[in-house]
Amino acid sequence: MVSPESGAVTKFYAHPYSFIRSDPKNPLSEGLEATNFIKILGWSEGAAQIKSTDYDEDSHVIRMQSGDGTGFVFMPFGLRHAALIIDWEPGNLTAKQTGVHVDWSHPVNSLREVRMFGTGMWILRLEDVTESLLLVPLRHAPQSSYDPRHFLEGSSAWALLSLESESELEQTVKDFSHWRGGLAPHELVSREIAEVEQWRAKPRVVFASENERHLWRQSEMMLRIAQCREPNRPGRNGNGLIVASLPDGIWFTPWVRDMAYATVALARMGHRDEARAALLAYFNARPTGKMRADTAGADYQISVVRYFGDGEEEPFFTQEGSTNIEFDDWGLALWALGEYMRQYNDVSLLHTMTFRGPLYVSAKEFVAQALIRNLEDYGGGSIVAADTSIWEERQKDKKHFAWSTALAIVGLRDFAEMTRLEGDKETQGSISTNVIRLRKGFDAAFIRGGKLHGTMEEGVKNDIDGALLPIIDFGVVTDPAIVRDTVERMDLLKVASGGYRRVRSTYTDPTIFEYWYERQEFLFVDFSLAEILFKLGRTTEADAILKRIVDKAAADRNIIPEMYVAVPCSLFPGEVGDPTGAMPMVGYGAGEFILHLLKLHGKDSEQ
Repeated sequence: MVSPESGAVTKFYAHPYSFIRSDPKNPLSEGLEATNFIKILGWSEGAAQIKSTDYDEDSHVIRMQSGDGTGFVFMPFGLRHAALIIDWEPGNLTAKQTGVHVDWSHPVNSLREVRMFGTGMWILRLEDVTESLLLVPLRHAPQSSYDPRHFLEGSSAWALLSLESESELEQTVKDFSHWRGGLAPHELVSREIAEVEQWRAKPRVVFASENERHLWRQSEMMLRIAQCREPNRPGRNGNGLIVASLPDGIWFTPWVRDMAYATVALARMGHRDEARAALLAYFNARPTGKMRADTAGADYQISVVRYFGDGEEEPFFTQEGSTNIEFDDWGLALWALGEYMRQYNDVSLLHTMTFRGPLYVSAKEFVAQALIRNLEDYGGGSIVAADTSIWEERQKDKKHFAWSTALAIVGLRDFAEMTRLEGDKETQGSISTNVIRLRKGFDAAFIRGGKLHGTMEEGVKNDIDGALLPIIDFGVVTDPAIVRDTVERMDLLKVASGGYRRVRSTYTDPTIFEYWYERQEFLFVDFSLAEILFKLGRTTEADAILKRIVDKAAADRNIIPEMYVAVPCSLFPGEVGDPTGAMPMVGYGAGEFILHLLKLHGKDSEQ
């Protein structure tokens, strides 16, 4: 993380998520935090003169500009280690040589020099930190004292590499040397950006503006940055998982739901490898199936909420120390799998061996069948059992949500196509029958009096619900009168900032997080409304919603936030309309924006 005001590095994590694993002493806590090595790391000279900080060429490389030169900070994609590259390029030959100063996150335990392959480097250990740091000068070796605070001042370009144990030292140095290829620091920056441009998928949309084009490019990068590339190994199975937001967003952890949207965005825009890795992550994550007592005894592979960074299921979200059950996650994972298969017809993926066997078998037995086992008879059909669903209700307030049943329809409908590809006629018949029953049960439970409702249970909170909009977009509800009525009732969710919140919150205690959270403008709902307005032919209104988001992001380094301030408070400070919540948001931000453009202005508009 880099401060845009000062150009200083404020965080460098050993792992790409906030919590590495569960805490055995407190299973319902957020877990054990991933190591952050840095309090602040900045330039010894010229830091106060930083004039601008931004992403270079809409990439992950951060450029700091001052009158004395240019600084660069990035974590390379081509190196499968947590590595931070920092470089200061003087503005002219007479400019004073600039070094680096740092305040470490913990007191220094030791600093010692090692030489490997003719190169001098240093290993830094911090107190109470498992990992150590390998410090490699990229320009010239430091001549200053070994004082750890001032040590980095001896060079203006460094590589900082996280080591889980010193047994990894030799291989890490080999990997780094191979990646560097003898290049100077500024050449590493140029190569990194060139490789990013080579990686990019050719946009399949016609952009309405330069702001829209830049936001597309930056959102493409946010999706890539958010995906864990750590190799799986014993005790860690998080490769391919995608966090819901980047740091220091409060959702800097992998959520099933947000990850599904990110995965589908990657698949539709042409990033096959990343989408495939995300799907394999769903089916290799472990241990899962922790909440069988609340899933009708069904074992399952896809988490009912989210994951710790190591791939272990984290079956709770609410900040009250209780578990959640979100059955929509299972439908969303099947939808993401179905979208990938539609794009690439990658039958080999279905046969790829995963934690519980070939992916198709795992999807059938531990996702589709688990979902079917948690259906209830209703109205001559069936609906999904009561859960906490898309907005993470408290478990004690679980209900029968339209969203969860709708996503069961969508996910099982997509999985039926996979049963056809596999020639599994028995399962195909069973899945198709359940989709028919779910459609009948959905209409009976959630369409009452000519209106679409968010829950089967009566209540003002979900009577009109932002989640009803994507249900329509998924094609679960098609009656024109019901669609128009739902859109008209969205006025009940309009907020002072100009957009829409998720639900009409019924929390009355302002000490509860959700009291304030549910009163802010939620961009996922804004995007969803714009998509329905577009389908209704109300393109001027749809375009206005999109343009507002694009222009606000352009003023904030092309970052899409989770929310805009609608009710200023200590949790969500700022002026009405300011970005707030988790920033940058990934699945519900960058992913949803890309999907939105593909639906409205791209070759995928028929989907």
